[in-house]
Amino acid sequence: MKYVTFYFHRELREYFGLDYPLEYVLQRRASIKDIIEALGVPHTEVGEILTDEGEAGFDHIPCPGEKILVRPVEAPVDVKSPTRLRPESWPETRFIADVNVGKLAMLLRMLGQDTLWSNSYQDRDVAFLAAQERRIVLSRDRGLLKRKEIMHGRLVRASNPDDQLREVALIYGLDIFCRFSRCLRCNQVLEPVTKSEIIHRLKPRTRKYFDYFEICPGCERIYWRGSHWEKMCSRIH
Repeated sequence: MKYVTFYFHRELREYFGLDYPLEYVLQRRASIKDIIEALGVPHTEVGEILTDEGEAGFDHIPCPGEKILVRPVEAPVDVKSPTRLRPESWPETRFIADVNVGKLAMLLRMLGQDTLWSNSYQDRDVAFLAAQERRIVLSRDRGLLKRKEIMHGRLVRASNPDDQLREVALIYGLDIFCRFSRCLRCNQVLEPVTKSEIIHRLKPRTRKYFDYFEICPGCERIYWRGSHWEKMCSRIH
């Protein structure tokens, strides 16, 4: 019988429930990317593939009897450094989150990270924006991360938003520090605004005790460093 033998790294084996070694029967001519994803592992989770002939790309076609070692993406991921599996260099780390990690998106914005999110995004929207704007996809949906348009992505393991932030910060080498340079609602970079320009929108206590304000140029939401700001900083710390 024609089969190849996979040796998945322990992290991948344990999370995706794979045997070690794993014998896969070759029923048709298929790329190694298609085979790995048929076994349940999105290509975004794979950091390196080693075959009998050396390092391989996702387009490699396995031959009967071949032994294949599959390693996970290792932290910290640097999108500026090309690899065999991801030969395109990106200028910066930017994210797009799907609907099931919306709270994570807000926390990343607290860190000043450029993170797109909308509860109206469909999977095709996320994949399209990720490809067009060179963004890392964050999701708990395996199917989404198998889409070929997506180069970088993370299948988020944790279910709690705070734990998700720790996970993503670790894998992408992010500093967990409050910056509040972006709108928590729409992700745009905040701009300073004089108190006189927005005083008619402020509540009496805010008018009295605060003088420095910033505004979102998109949704026009106003920000200042009040008790809400202190609570969010405390949460991040």
